[in-house]
Amino acid sequence: MRCRCLSAWRTIQHVARQSCLRLHSHLCKVVTVLAALIVLQYLITTIFQARQIEPLFTVNFTHSRSHSHWDRISHSRGLSFPAHNSSFNGSMHVSVEKTLSPVENVSGEAKNSSFLPTHENAVGNASSLLSNISLSSVNLTTSPSLTVPFTGKSLCPPIPPNLNGPIKVVKDSPSLEELEKRFPMLEPGGHYRPQECQPRDRVAIIVPYRDRREHLSTLLLNLHPFLQRQQLDYGIFVVEQAGDGPFNRAMLMNVGFVEALKLYNYDCFIFHDVDLLPEDDRNLYSCPEQPRHMSVAVDVLKYKLPYPGIFGGVSAMTKTQFKKVNGFSNMFWGWGGEDDDMSNRVRHHGYHISRYPANVARYKMLTHRKQHANPKRYEFLNTGRKRFKTDGLSSLQYERKKLDIGKLYTRILVELATPS
Repeated sequence: MRCRCLSAWRTIQHVARQSCLRLHSHLCKVVTVLAALIVLQYLITTIFQARQIEPLFTVNFTHSRSHSHWDRISHSRGLSFPAHNSSFNGSMHVSVEKTLSPVENVSGEAKNSSFLPTHENAVGNASSLLSNISLSSVNLTTSPSLTVPFTGKSLCPPIPPNLNGPIKVVKDSPSLEELEKRFPMLEPGGHYRPQECQPRDRVAIIVPYRDRREHLSTLLLNLHPFLQRQQLDYGIFVVEQAGDGPFNRAMLMNVGFVEALKLYNYDCFIFHDVDLLPEDDRNLYSCPEQPRHMSVAVDVLKYKLPYPGIFGGVSAMTKTQFKKVNGFSNMFWGWGGEDDDMSNRVRHHGYHISRYPANVARYKMLTHRKQHANPKRYEFLNTGRKRFKTDGLSSLQYERKKLDIGKLYTRILVELATPS
């Protein structure tokens, strides 16, 4: 009897042990699978967030039809200072001829009149213009071009050598006459090219504007030296809305894009609010690989990004990117909505929003009175996807009232076509 009991007890122990082993094995498998899922989720999240931050330093070699003697042109895209690379030691020289508009090369006698359009009150129809904009064309009826030989200068280094990093923002508002004396090296239209090397990017700064003279003066005071240290070939365009109706920031930026390309073959565009001043010159205003949100950290927002999809304040896009998304919507009259609509356009067309780190992409905002909000902005945002192809550059209508080629900037006064 005792033997039977012991045998039964051993059998029970064996079965229990086997069950525990099987249970332990299953638990191990479950834990392993859960751990793998957690790691996978972390990796996916990390990759997604990394796509939001533009690489600190990349060099992109792209073919350029407008430079027939260059097989490849390298463009700087970032900030960090790389180790020595023999391919960027100044050995790259160019000796080419390039078609330039007189904005770049105008004698002192002719700088105010030689290339002004013959029709001051022409109606701008962007849809007809877009088909004529190419990488190597300039509208000859608007600005007769000049062929200027290059002297074989070295290509500017990917990282400009004279950057200071954090800089002191100056909030003074000097007169335009005082500013002109401070920047004697500027060409007509606020155009600048470094003399020591061949710039890598041709950049148009587009500033939507109305009745903010002091802010404009402060922006020019800070922005010109900032851009010159970055060794850019740049011009500043102040697009001013005529009249006292609701302000249309997005439409003015579309106008700036169209009008700037009539004067010069720009590679990319920085859309810049007049009240934002950059605090770090490592925040390069160069051509972005992906549409770039520049004003990541603003002082009045405690230097924090309000939400991931924001694209307002200061943003950068190449000519190709801006044309592909059909520019900004023309529907947003009054404050708000147009930058979020552009954010939606960017992602809808397969791009992603890139950003520099928040400790570099810092701005101070000048105090100003807030505009009246657009009551229909949420409605237009919700239905915007239906209009991406029909609302934007393709539907832009405006009348150009004035084109003033000043010493500090090009002023474009326009009357916008109001919605029917």
